[in-house]
Formats: sequence, C-alpha cells, structure tokens
Amino acid sequence: MIRYVPLVLPLIVYATTAQKADDIIRQSESMLRGKTSTGTYEMTIVTPEYTRRMEMNTWWDDEGDRSLIEVTAPRREAGNKWLKIGREMWNYLRATETTIKIPPSMMLQSWNGSDFTNDDLARESSLADDYTHSLLSEEVINGEECWKIVSKPKPDAAVVWGYIYTWVRKKDNLPSVSQYYDERGKLVRYMVFGDYRNIGGRVIPTKWVMHNKAKEGHRTEFVIKRAAFDIRIPDAKFSFRELERGN
Repeated sequence: MIRYVPLVLPLIVYATTAQKADDIIRQSESMLRGKTSTGTYEMTIVTPEYTRRMEMNTWWDDEGDRSLIEVTAPRREAGNKWLKIGREMWNYLRATETTIKIPPSMMLQSWNGSDFTNDDLARESSLADDYTHSLLSEEVINGEECWKIVSKPKPDAAVVWGYIYTWVRKKDNLPSVSQYYDERGKLVRYMVFGDYRNIGGRVIPTKWVMHNKAKEGHRTEFVIKRAAFDIRIPDAKFSFRELERGN
C-alpha cells in the first residue's frame, strides 16, 4: 500500500512554521507600535564629516494609518512637520510657511538627511502586512536566544527590499537586529536595537541604531525619551490645520 504521509507532512510543518513566523513578527511590531502611540525622540546623525542632533515629538495612529512628526530642536528646524494619512505624506517647512506633498517616488529617499527613509518614519509599509515570513533558525544574539526570520515581499506590495532578516528575542518577542537586502541580495543597511527598558508601561528597545552599508561611517541613532501607547489621540491632530499651525 502506498502511503502519502511523507508528502503531506512537510507541507504541514511548513505551514506551521510560516504561521509561527508571522505571529512572531506581528507581536513584535505590536509591541513597538501599539494601536496608537505618542513620544519624544532624539535623533543623532553620524557621518565622517559631522554629527547632527535633532529632537522631535511624534503621534501615531496605526489603526487609522496616520502619523504626525514635529521637530522641536535645533531652533533653526523647530516647527518643521510631516503628516502622513494613508499612503500620502506632506512636509511643512516653518521658515517659508510652505507645505510640500511628498510623491511616492520619494518615500524611499533619506528622511531629513538621516539613514532612515520617509517610508520608515511614515510607517507606510508594514513588515507584518507587506511581507511573507519564514522561520529559519534559532541563534544567540547579544546573549539572548532569538528566532531568525526571513521576510520576503508579497507580489503586490509597494516595497523596496528584496528581503529582510530579523532576529527576534524569544523571551519577549522584541527585535534584536534587522538586516535589509536589495533585490540583488546585497546588504544595504542593518539596525541594532538596544537599551531595553520599561517606558510607557511596556518594555521596549529605547535605542535604535541604523548602520548604512552603502556609505561607510554613516549611521543614525534614535533614542526614545518618552512614550505612551494605546491612548486616545484626537482626530484633529492628524489634520492640515495642525500641520500648518505655528508654535
């Protein structure tokens, strides 16, 4: 009698592994983002030629797919804002009191001279929603047991990365390292998460460092100074009136 179990079992194992990887990525994103959040960040751009620091306040509404970012320091840039609603994004420049719509072609350009993109800051793409995930192995990163997951873009997803490797800590489902590869399989950048501590009622990595492999000696550090999650944010916060409101 011919038995087909050996043919079916790998499919079952694959489906189970894929579902586990998807669950891990979704839980990891949820921990970092929440349904809504607000916070204060310090950003430091480091290059061989200079170091530049900025501070900003942020408001996110992931369920409504909206965000607002306002620069508070240095003084010459204070009041500059970015508003994102759905897949559209606008930049308000306080010095000239002008609002510029950022076209889709610029979403993957550098955000304000940093090693992050407009897409990163606007959270236009979602790792959980725009990629399929597979659990590759278990590895120890920075002394913590982690799942290694590869994420590949879905056919209709408007994303730039050929694939992404993410190491997620097993003990709390928080990210440890992310590597971003282009369509040719070249490592373009990688992010290291650190300083895990309780902020806003949950333990999260409060320091994110993006290293730019395309530009030697370039990196951008994000430090979360304050955060609150799953709070009510008025709809008016994500409006053009708020975007163009002076301080």
